[in-house]
Amino acid sequence: MKSLHDFLGELTGLLEEAGVPYMVTGSIASTFYGRPRATQDVDLVVDPNAQSLARFVRSAAARAYYVDDQEARDALERRSMFNIIDTDSGYKLDVIVRKDRPYSVQEFARRRATTVSGVRAYVVSPEDAILSKLEWAREGGSERQFLDALGIASIQGPDLDLPYLRRWAAELDVSELLERLLREGDCADSR
Repeated sequence: MKSLHDFLGELTGLLEEAGVPYMVTGSIASTFYGRPRATQDVDLVVDPNAQSLARFVRSAAARAYYVDDQEARDALERRSMFNIIDTDSGYKLDVIVRKDRPYSVQEFARRRATTVSGVRAYVVSPEDAILSKLEWAREGGSERQFLDALGIASIQGPDLDLPYLRRWAAELDVSELLERLLREGDCADSR
Protein backbone atom coordinates (compact mmCIF):
# COMPACT_ATOMS: atom_id res chain seq x y z
CA MET A 1 0.00 0.00 0.00
CA LYS A 2 1.27 3.46 -0.82
CA SER A 3 2.19 5.96 1.86
CA LEU A 4 0.74 9.43 2.29
CA HIS A 5 4.09 10.74 1.00
CA ASP A 6 3.74 8.64 -2.18
CA PHE A 7 0.20 9.97 -2.60
CA LEU A 8 1.43 13.56 -2.22
CA GLY A 9 4.28 12.98 -4.67
CA GLU A 10 2.06 11.40 -7.31
CA LEU A 11 -0.55 14.15 -7.19
CA THR A 12 1.88 17.07 -7.14
CA GLY A 13 3.57 15.43 -10.12
CA LEU A 14 0.24 15.25 -11.95
CA LEU A 15 -0.45 18.91 -11.14
CA GLU A 16 2.92 19.94 -12.53
CA GLU A 17 2.43 17.85 -15.68
CA ALA A 18 -0.99 19.47 -16.19
CA GLY A 19 0.41 22.98 -15.68
CA VAL A 20 -1.60 23.67 -12.51
CA PRO A 21 0.18 25.96 -10.02
CA TYR A 22 -0.31 24.65 -6.46
CA MET A 23 0.89 24.84 -2.88
CA VAL A 24 0.74 22.36 -0.01
CA THR A 25 -1.19 23.72 2.99
CA GLY A 26 -3.08 22.26 5.95
CA SER A 27 -1.70 19.65 8.33
CA ILE A 28 1.23 18.70 6.13
CA ALA A 29 2.43 22.31 6.02
CA SER A 30 1.86 22.87 9.75
CA THR A 31 3.80 19.67 10.51
CA PHE A 32 6.58 20.77 8.15
CA TYR A 33 6.97 24.14 9.91
CA GLY A 34 5.78 23.23 13.40
CA ARG A 35 4.86 20.20 15.45
CA PRO A 36 4.02 16.82 13.90
CA ARG A 37 0.51 15.45 13.91
CA ALA A 38 -1.10 12.53 12.12
CA THR A 39 -3.25 13.13 9.07
CA GLN A 40 -4.89 11.02 6.38
CA ASP A 41 -5.42 13.82 3.90
CA VAL A 42 -3.52 16.37 1.85
CA ASP A 43 -4.66 19.96 1.39
CA LEU A 44 -3.53 21.79 -1.73
CA VAL A 45 -4.46 25.26 -2.93
CA VAL A 46 -4.45 25.40 -6.73
CA ASP A 47 -4.70 28.22 -9.27
CA PRO A 48 -5.71 26.53 -12.53
CA ASN A 49 -7.45 27.63 -15.67
CA ALA A 50 -10.20 25.44 -17.13
CA GLN A 51 -7.85 23.60 -19.51
CA SER A 52 -5.13 22.81 -16.97
CA LEU A 53 -7.72 21.68 -14.42
CA ALA A 54 -9.32 19.36 -17.01
CA ARG A 55 -5.87 17.86 -17.81
CA PHE A 56 -5.22 17.27 -14.11
CA VAL A 57 -8.60 15.64 -13.50
CA ARG A 58 -8.18 13.35 -16.55
CA SER A 59 -4.70 12.32 -15.35
CA ALA A 60 -5.93 11.59 -11.83
CA ALA A 61 -8.88 9.54 -13.14
CA ALA A 62 -6.53 7.61 -15.45
CA ARG A 63 -4.51 6.62 -12.37
CA ALA A 64 -7.69 5.15 -10.85
CA TYR A 65 -8.22 7.93 -8.33
CA TYR A 66 -11.82 8.82 -7.61
CA VAL A 67 -12.53 12.34 -8.85
CA ASP A 68 -15.76 13.91 -10.04
CA ASP A 69 -15.14 16.02 -13.15
CA GLN A 70 -18.28 18.11 -12.64
CA GLU A 71 -17.37 18.86 -9.02
CA ALA A 72 -13.95 20.01 -10.18
CA ARG A 73 -15.46 22.34 -12.80
CA ASP A 74 -17.96 23.68 -10.24
CA ALA A 75 -15.14 24.29 -7.75
CA LEU A 76 -13.23 26.31 -10.34
CA GLU A 77 -16.29 28.39 -11.13
CA ARG A 78 -17.20 28.97 -7.44
CA ARG A 79 -13.58 29.13 -6.25
CA SER A 80 -14.30 26.41 -3.73
CA MET A 81 -12.97 22.87 -3.37
CA PHE A 82 -13.31 19.29 -4.57
CA ASN A 83 -11.75 15.98 -3.54
CA ILE A 84 -9.62 13.28 -5.06
CA ILE A 85 -9.59 9.95 -3.23
CA ASP A 86 -7.26 7.00 -3.46
CA THR A 87 -9.79 4.20 -3.00
CA ASP A 88 -7.06 1.66 -2.16
CA SER A 89 -5.47 3.56 0.72
CA GLY A 90 -8.30 5.91 1.70
CA TYR A 91 -6.07 8.97 1.37
CA LYS A 92 -7.91 12.10 0.36
CA LEU A 93 -6.73 15.22 -1.44
CA ASP A 94 -8.69 18.40 -0.73
CA VAL A 95 -8.16 20.52 -3.85
CA ILE A 96 -8.94 24.13 -2.90
CA VAL A 97 -9.19 26.66 -5.72
CA ARG A 98 -7.38 29.84 -4.69
CA LYS A 99 -9.77 32.50 -3.46
CA ASP A 100 -10.04 35.68 -5.47
CA ARG A 101 -9.09 38.18 -2.76
CA PRO A 102 -5.91 40.23 -2.23
CA TYR A 103 -4.65 38.16 0.68
CA SER A 104 -5.02 34.85 -1.17
CA VAL A 105 -3.19 36.25 -4.20
CA GLN A 106 -0.34 37.41 -1.93
CA GLU A 107 -0.30 34.12 -0.01
CA PHE A 108 0.00 32.13 -3.24
CA ALA A 109 2.77 34.39 -4.55
CA ARG A 110 4.78 33.71 -1.37
CA ARG A 111 4.73 29.90 -1.69
CA ARG A 112 8.10 28.20 -1.45
CA ALA A 113 9.70 25.41 -3.44
CA THR A 114 11.11 22.93 -0.92
CA THR A 115 11.16 19.27 0.03
CA VAL A 116 8.29 18.27 2.29
CA SER A 117 7.79 14.68 3.41
CA GLY A 118 10.47 13.63 0.94
CA VAL A 119 8.61 15.24 -1.96
CA ARG A 120 9.82 18.26 -3.93
CA ALA A 121 6.81 20.59 -3.84
CA TYR A 122 5.56 24.14 -3.41
CA VAL A 123 4.52 24.84 0.19
CA VAL A 124 2.71 27.77 1.80
CA SER A 125 5.02 30.11 3.75
CA PRO A 126 5.09 29.68 7.55
CA GLU A 127 3.42 33.07 8.08
CA ASP A 128 0.62 32.19 5.67
CA ALA A 129 0.22 28.74 7.22
CA ILE A 130 -0.32 30.51 10.56
CA LEU A 131 -2.81 33.00 9.10
CA SER A 132 -4.74 30.23 7.36
CA LYS A 133 -4.93 28.17 10.54
CA LEU A 134 -6.09 31.21 12.52
CA GLU A 135 -8.75 31.95 9.93
CA TRP A 136 -10.00 28.35 10.20
CA ALA A 137 -9.90 28.60 14.01
CA ARG A 138 -11.99 31.77 13.93
CA GLU A 139 -14.51 30.37 11.47
CA GLY A 140 -14.91 26.98 13.11
CA GLY A 141 -13.92 27.67 16.68
CA SER A 142 -11.38 24.84 16.39
CA GLU A 143 -8.70 24.70 19.06
CA ARG A 144 -6.87 22.12 16.87
CA GLN A 145 -6.32 24.77 14.18
CA PHE A 146 -5.05 27.23 16.79
CA LEU A 147 -2.69 24.60 18.23
CA ASP A 148 -1.32 23.88 14.73
CA ALA A 149 -0.64 27.61 14.29
CA LEU A 150 0.91 27.77 17.77
CA GLY A 151 3.23 24.88 16.85
CA ILE A 152 4.45 26.79 13.80
CA ALA A 153 4.94 30.01 15.79
CA SER A 154 6.79 28.18 18.57
CA ILE A 155 9.26 26.58 16.14
CA GLN A 156 9.58 29.41 13.59
CA GLY A 157 9.21 32.30 16.07
CA PRO A 158 12.43 34.29 15.57
CA ASP A 159 12.26 33.90 11.80
CA LEU A 160 8.63 34.99 11.37
CA ASP A 161 7.83 38.23 9.56
CA LEU A 162 5.75 39.86 12.32
CA PRO A 163 4.80 43.02 10.36
CA TYR A 164 3.46 40.80 7.55
CA LEU A 165 1.55 38.64 10.04
CA ARG A 166 0.01 41.64 11.79
CA ARG A 167 -0.92 43.40 8.55
CA TRP A 168 -2.83 40.44 7.14
CA ALA A 169 -4.22 39.35 10.52
CA ALA A 170 -5.99 42.73 10.67
CA GLU A 171 -7.36 42.23 7.14
CA LEU A 172 -8.53 38.70 7.96
CA ASP A 173 -10.00 39.70 11.33
CA VAL A 174 -7.75 37.35 13.30
CA SER A 175 -5.60 39.93 15.14
CA GLU A 176 -6.76 38.84 18.60
CA LEU A 177 -5.94 35.22 17.83
CA LEU A 178 -2.54 36.22 16.42
CA GLU A 179 -1.61 38.22 19.52
CA ARG A 180 -2.68 35.32 21.76
CA LEU A 181 -0.59 32.98 19.62
CA LEU A 182 2.47 35.24 19.78
CA ARG A 183 2.20 35.42 23.59
CA GLU A 184 1.66 31.69 24.05
CA GLY A 185 4.30 30.81 21.46
CA ASP A 186 6.79 33.00 23.31
CA CYS A 187 7.80 34.55 20.00
CA ALA A 188 10.67 36.99 20.22
CA ASP A 189 9.70 40.63 19.78
CA SER A 190 5.97 39.94 19.87
CA ARG A 191 5.29 43.32 21.47
